[in-house]
Amino acid sequence: MDQLQLANRFDAERTRLRSVAYRIVGSLSEAEDAVQEAWLRLQRADAEEIENLEAWLATVVARICLNSLRDRRRRGETPLDAFVPEPIISSEAGGDPKHEALLADQVGIALQVVLDALGPAERVAFVLHDMFAVPFNDIGALLERSPQATRQLASRARRRVRDAAPSPEPDLARQRAVVDAYLAAARDGDLEALVAVLDPDVVARSHGRSGVLELRGVEKVARAAMMGTKSASFVRPALINGAAGAVAFHGDTPFAILAFTVVGDRAVMIDVFNDRELVPRLVQASA
Repeated sequence: MDQLQLANRFDAERTRLRSVAYRIVGSLSEAEDAVQEAWLRLQRADAEEIENLEAWLATVVARICLNSLRDRRRRGETPLDAFVPEPIISSEAGGDPKHEALLADQVGIALQVVLDALGPAERVAFVLHDMFAVPFNDIGALLERSPQATRQLASRARRRVRDAAPSPEPDLARQRAVVDAYLAAARDGDLEALVAVLDPDVVARSHGRSGVLELRGVEKVARAAMMGTKSASFVRPALINGAAGAVAFHGDTPFAILAFTVVGDRAVMIDVFNDRELVPRLVQASA
């Protein structure tokens, strides 16, 4: 296989590899770095000796991401130039084809938040097996654990995901109706209308560079929403990780990204990303 053929094979896998990496590390920039590092390692390898190139590449990317997670945990920090998880913003009219392909599995922000709370080994086992159907034997070899132990890791992660990240409403139009009603009620200061589109046990999380602040319960979330909307000049609809959401602006400057998890006709989770430096960068990158 010559270099051109190898590059073409790699490019055919690039979107899938970016998706694997993003699910594991939660950052687009780190995911891109992992995919690029996998290409460099492939160039140094003997491609003719690789029986299954697709599986080899996925394993290499996962190993790079696993090391990144372990380093991040040892340092006790997240990247300074990105949220973790990092929201992906696109227009409802269609956006970056790379991002649309990346989000084809419809994994929203709520799930990415749960994934970020898992240990590195649990996260890799769950992502590779449940999202990308990698066999436990292969994952176990990567994690240096038995297939049975790897299966238990994935099972434990699956339970945590099921408990903390409800399956969203699949109909985007129904999602948008809930989000629009929420934004209108918050803007108008209509507490009753706002409560009507929020789940009684709704959770709102505010993601900043210093960590996550959480509110629980419909009354607290509704009152915070009305206060927050007062500071916005206008709010623009957007897709956040493939789900109905919005971007709030001060004048021409975006200052908050709102991601909603809608189940039925109620918002059950709202994730707000509000770092004044990172939000404009993410919005500009999505334009």
